[in-house]
Amino acid sequence: MGKSPNAALVLLAFFAIYVIWGSTYLLNKIAVLELEPFMLASCRFTTAGLLIFMLAKIMKIPLTITKKQLWNAIIAGILFLSFGNGVVVWALRYVDSGFAALEISAQPLIILLLMRVLQGKKIQPMSVIGVVLGIIGIYLLVSQKQIIAKEESIVGMIMIFFCMLSWAYGSLFVARADLPNNYFVNTGYQMFTAGITLALMSLAFGEEWSSPLEWSGKVQWSMILLVLFGSIVAFTSFNYLLKAVSPEKVATSTYVNPIVALLLGWYFLDETITLQSVLAATILLTGVYFINTKKTLAIFERFKR
Repeated sequence: MGKSPNAALVLLAFFAIYVIWGSTYLLNKIAVLELEPFMLASCRFTTAGLLIFMLAKIMKIPLTITKKQLWNAIIAGILFLSFGNGVVVWALRYVDSGFAALEISAQPLIILLLMRVLQGKKIQPMSVIGVVLGIIGIYLLVSQKQIIAKEESIVGMIMIFFCMLSWAYGSLFVARADLPNNYFVNTGYQMFTAGITLALMSLAFGEEWSSPLEWSGKVQWSMILLVLFGSIVAFTSFNYLLKAVSPEKVATSTYVNPIVALLLGWYFLDETITLQSVLAATILLTGVYFINTKKTLAIFERFKR
């Protein structure tokens, strides 16, 4: 249709982080009900990292990187995967997959505030409206009686918030860091090192490890899908987009992720979708739109000189 290969690649990458990542909440929820969370995340990312290295060898893609690139890949892997994802998997034991996705949909708000605090970037009027709507949406989401009444749910909710901070800082870090030029190789190093870190976390918390042969069929399938699509395809797309477009645009995946997660959680796990959750999602995602839009409200045009 007249679009360059790069434009087509960007579109495919966005589809991966929009839809595929939206389904990972369901897959992680299914697996974590049977497996230890950090062990689960470690197996997922270590396996994905090793597969990426094998594929790179087959495709004759050099795996050699500088010490600085390796160190930056380790930092990014910890921010995104060891903490940013591993702790979310842990929290899924205590909150619904759809709820977790909705809370994480506030990610652009966190990125915007971090860009203001760490980089001194001015928050535009449209983004201010987005921040206000985002805060209202989050309040409506987390103030539901069925959540407040459960202490474990509150702990899970708080830990997801810290995961969002880690992921947001990681997005800003990766946008400027010296990382392996090949996005496939970059993903491999981040995942493999994160898998090792998660294994150490698992051992530190005294988790009980089990053989994949002992897992149920649905957990085995969940792990396969998480490794191949949720890890290799989607995370490679994510790393590519962080270099190809701005971090705020990459964060727009939060428009679609919670909707996909809510519907899948409702359909496969009978998770409840409350009216307050729907209202919170509407307000929150509207706020995310305002944060990311480049348009200016007509009312602000009057004050321009």
